[in-house]
Amino acid sequence: MTTTEENRIPETVKTIHLIAVCGTAMGALASLLKEKGFEVTGSDQKVYPPMSTFLMKNGIVVAEGYSEKNLSYRPDLVVVGNAVTKTNPEAVAMQDMGLCYCSMPQAINHFLVANKKPILITGTHGKTTTSSIITWILESAGLDPSFIIGGILKNYDSNYRLGKGEYIVIEGDEYDTAFFDKGPKFLHYDPHATVITGIEFDHADIFTDLNHVIQAFRTLISRLSASSSLIAFAEDENVMQLLSNRNGRVLTYGKSKNADWRLQDIKLNSSISFFKVFFGDQFFGEFQTSLMGKHNLLNSLAAIAIAYQLGINSEEIQKALKTFQGVKRRQEIRGITNGITVMDDFAHHPTAVKETIRAVKERYRESRLIAVFEPRTNTSMRNVFQGIYPLSFDMADLICIRKPPLLEKIPPNVRFSSEKLVQDLKIRGKDARYFEDTESIINFLIEKAESGDIVLIMSNGGFDHIHEKLLTGLNKAIIRVCEDARKGQPQRPYND
Repeated sequence: MTTTEENRIPETVKTIHLIAVCGTAMGALASLLKEKGFEVTGSDQKVYPPMSTFLMKNGIVVAEGYSEKNLSYRPDLVVVGNAVTKTNPEAVAMQDMGLCYCSMPQAINHFLVANKKPILITGTHGKTTTSSIITWILESAGLDPSFIIGGILKNYDSNYRLGKGEYIVIEGDEYDTAFFDKGPKFLHYDPHATVITGIEFDHADIFTDLNHVIQAFRTLISRLSASSSLIAFAEDENVMQLLSNRNGRVLTYGKSKNADWRLQDIKLNSSISFFKVFFGDQFFGEFQTSLMGKHNLLNSLAAIAIAYQLGINSEEIQKALKTFQGVKRRQEIRGITNGITVMDDFAHHPTAVKETIRAVKERYRESRLIAVFEPRTNTSMRNVFQGIYPLSFDMADLICIRKPPLLEKIPPNVRFSSEKLVQDLKIRGKDARYFEDTESIINFLIEKAESGDIVLIMSNGGFDHIHEKLLTGLNKAIIRVCEDARKGQPQRPYND
């Protein structure tokens, strides 16, 4: 624990309030604190499922909107989410009232890590899925892990758990910690083992360029203890150039021959991915998973490498991967209506969009793939990736791009243009459409979607509940067709 943490967290705490509680990690922390016996409240300005219902189920009262009134009961501690600015009414009030406060990583360290051994998963992509696979392997092996992850694991229907075992799995974010601590969140932990899945430029609102991001990971590696295990992705040049800073042992993973843990003989069918794993020159085992895409096989490989470091054998890992159900909002099927599959995914970075589309297309080779994308993050609403996004949609058959919903937050001179993305996609020969709002996309899809289509919806936000609205709209269209037929009216396809 740092001196800063000691100064901000009092010795005796009974009541805790979390500002911006509906973030996935903040919601998990709130639930864990509640489970540990604290009185917990929270506030947020945008409350939507699944986190809103998740918190309600756990008995946590969430105030809609930020107000100093939410702190009127003078909680013993305020946990401040990294989305909270110093001008937030509650951030101002907590300081004026002299309340003790801390960041989310500080709270995790103080209340949850304690004597446990942290398994820290970092990297630009794949953190949530890799963390989730590792957690389930530990659970399947009977090690009863704790975890706090930025996505809801289907095996638990939760993104947190307070286990009795010695390990806690933490998804380590490179994003800044809080308005009073601009360092990356992952620097707050002293991990027993660490994974770095890859390094790309992201978070353009806090990082100036790729070198700035690399520097954050360089600091992370330099702080790892010599006894801590580091598992790193071998095919990422940005990762590999940092490994010389590492004092202790490093193991790499990937498909290349120079990787310590290697992925080989990949076979994909309509529902299962099969692959072999080698550790050095030795065959380690053959595995299968229902996860889509080669990127998820690499996530699985990283989890296998960590599990072996923790003493788990190949048979236990095989069993766990077979029964791992995945993570909500990661290629999650939200419903199927009249043969039309509506799928949800969290993808927003150009690489994630590209790999997600590729994974879905490889699984559903005979289907028309309709990709629906909402640029919503502080980075995707900036033009930093304007020239790269057009390359991400090559394997989609029909593309729907929404105007960024929060564009007013971004300075006009650096704003992303969905219209230009659509124009660039058309230049590449793609069938792409631009939409001002979500309702227009829904109406278009109700008209154009056909049986056998996969509608892949990608956003890191709620996207105005597009999944439920689309499924409802498709159902109503089918009902109208049936009613017309019963009345003897000329029957027309609902997608005319």
